Amino acid sequence: MEQAAHRPVFEPLWPGGPVFAQAAHAPLGTDSVLLADFIRPGSARRGIDLGCASGAIALLLLCRAPRLHMTGLELLPEAAALAERNMAENGLTDRSRIVTGDLRRCRELFPAGSFDLVAANPPYFPLGSGPLPADPARAAARGETACSLQELCAAAAWLCRTGGSFSLVHRPERLSELLCALTAAGLEPKRLRLVCARPGAAPGLVLVESRRGGRPGLEILPDLVLAGEDGAESPEYRRIYHREQAI
Repeated sequence: MEQAAHRPVFEPLWPGGPVFAQAAHAPLGTDSVLLADFIRPGSARRGIDLGCASGAIALLLLCRAPRLHMTGLELLPEAAALAERNMAENGLTDRSRIVTGDLRRCRELFPAGSFDLVAANPPYFPLGSGPLPADPARAAARGETACSLQELCAAAAWLCRTGGSFSLVHRPERLSELLCALTAAGLEPKRLRLVCARPGAAPGLVLVESRRGGRPGLEILPDLVLAGEDGAESPEYRRIYHREQAI
C-alpha cells in the first residue's frame, strides 16, 4: 500500500492535452505555465530547462514546437526519473533527454553554446531571507540552497549559443538584481512582462527573456492580468490554460 501511495498519477493538463504527473516537492504552478507561454521557440531546435523538476516546462514547449528537442537538467534523481516518465507517457522520448546533474557543473555536462533556448523557473528567495521548509527537496525548490541567481545566469550563458535566448520567471522585488546578473553574464535583457492578479494590482511575477550577445534594448510588454475586477479569469489567462471553450 505504501508503494501505491507514491505511484505517479498522470492526468491531462487540459482536455485532449498532454498527461502529466507532478513532483511532490515542486507541484506544477502558474509560474511555470506562464513562462512556457511567454517563451518564443521560433526556429529553435535545441532547448534546455534548468532545474526541470518533473519536466512541465519542457513538456509544454514540446507541445508548441514540433521541431524542438528539449533537455531537462535536474539535481534530484527522483524528480528526473519522473520527468523521464512524463516524456515517455506522451510519446516524446525521441524529442527529449533528462539529465541528472548540478547546473553549477554544467561545463562538465555540456559543451559551450549547446542550446538555442534556455529556460528556468528558479527558486525565488536568497539564503537568509526567511525560513525554508525542513525537507531539503522542498527547500531547494523555494530558496537558493543549491544555486544562486548569479550561478543560474552564468550556467545559462555557458549553455546558450550566441544569439540564443534565456527566459525565466522570478519575483519583481528581485528584478534589479536579476537584470544585473543577466548582463554580467553576457545575457542582454530583451523582453520583460509583469504578471498581476487583478487590474491595477502590484505584480506578483516577472517574466524576462534575454539574449546571449544581444544588443541593448529592452521591450516592456503590457502587463499580463490573470483576472478581472470581478474575479473572473481574463481571456488571456483562459487561452494560456486552454480554457477558451469552457463555460
